[in-house]
Order: sequence, then C-alpha cells, then structure tokens
Amino acid sequence: MNAAPLGRTDLVVSRLGFGAFKIGRNVGIKYASDYELPDDDAVERLLLGVVELGISYVDTAPAYGLSEQRVGRVLGRRRDVVISTKIGETFVDGAAHYDYGAAATRASIDRSRARLGREALDLVLVHSNGDDRAILESTDVVETLADLKRTGAIRWIGFSGKTVDGARRALAWADAIMVEYHLDDRSHAKVIATAGSACGVVVKKGLASGRLPAAEAIRFVTSNPDVDAMVIGGLRLEHVASNIAAVANPT
Repeated sequence: MNAAPLGRTDLVVSRLGFGAFKIGRNVGIKYASDYELPDDDAVERLLLGVVELGISYVDTAPAYGLSEQRVGRVLGRRRDVVISTKIGETFVDGAAHYDYGAAATRASIDRSRARLGREALDLVLVHSNGDDRAILESTDVVETLADLKRTGAIRWIGFSGKTVDGARRALAWADAIMVEYHLDDRSHAKVIATAGSACGVVVKKGLASGRLPAAEAIRFVTSNPDVDAMVIGGLRLEHVASNIAAVANPT
C-alpha cells in the first residue's frame, strides 16, 4: 500500500490508517452493530497484524476507553508507525466530558505520552464537541497546543472537527485536519481541496460508521488526491486486508 507524507509534515502515513476505537470502548457507540471488546492478547495480534499488512498510521484518543494504553503497549516503541491522539474529550462513567482549557490540555498530553510510551507525540488533534467555532475562538486550546509543539512534547498539531466552518478556520494553524467525508456526506469536499495544498487531510467515518459498502466507500475517499489518509477501524484482520485491497492507489 502506498504511503506518503501527511501534508507538509515529516510524518509518512499509509493511505489507509487504523482507527483504534473498537479495541478500547464498546459503550456509547455510533456503529450499526454492537461488539465485544477483545482481550489484550487479541489486541496485540490485531495491531501487529495490521502493521504487517502495510498500515503505518494508527489513530486513537483518550475518549476511546482503553485504546491509548493498548496501542502504546504494542506499538509505542515502533518508530515505523505514526500514532495520532487527541485532546479535549474524555469518556467517564458512560458519558463524554469536554475541557479545552490550558491545564486540562497539558494534563491530557502528559497522560497520552505516558500511555503511548512516547516522549514526543507524533500528532495531536483537538477532539471537537461539535461547537467548532467556540472551541477555536473562545478557548486556549490552539495556543496551548502550539506551545507544547514548540517545547517538543508534540511534533505536529491539528483539528478533528464536526463542521466545514471549523475545518476551514483550522487551516490557519493546523498541520493536519481530520474531517468526515463519504458518499453520503460530501460537505467537506471544498475545504479538503483547499487544505490539500496547505496541510494534511485525514478522513474519519468514511464508511458512515459502517453503514456504507466498504469497498465502494474506500475507493471513493482514497481516490481523492487531496486526502492523505482514511482511518477505518475493525476487529478482524481479514476485514482489514479486504479494506486495504479496496484502496485506490494513484498511478
């Protein structure tokens, strides 16, 4: 599978990334079907397996339950794998909690560095609660992330938002944006085209949380030349392999 730099960063990512939500959390989900959490041994086999299949990018977050700890235990020392995580959202006692203040952001980064086993985090994205504009205009989160980047705790920073306006506003400072884009929702198409020359673009929910036919949806997203990577989860290696086979590799 082809791999290339993420935007103007020095992070080299596979066209298909692995979303690590399902290895850490199975409550409060938006997927079409329920699933059991795998045990630690199954997670190790899965993560090592996806890397062996050619995936060099894994996305996680504190809000994904056990995900950060599990990714860090298996892949934390692997410098051939890019790991992105997030700040702003935690999931405690079955509910999401949001805090974009400077103290909460710094504490979140410290926890993620410990869980992932990395002195400097590859990529940290703001995990939006849906009010993108308020987050970007009325909190200290961007300034705090920029300072942590300057001091070396984070290599690159970005925004995982919910709105086109939020993604567009993030282009002024972000090294990468993560946006929802798929066959049934093309609202971010123009901002993706704009971002393609300014920063990295990662697509989330490209299968509409499992509601779209995988092969067709993957080809649609990865055939867009302005998309650097598409993140898809999964708990079975055979599904990951079939997803990789559907990637539209440019000639």
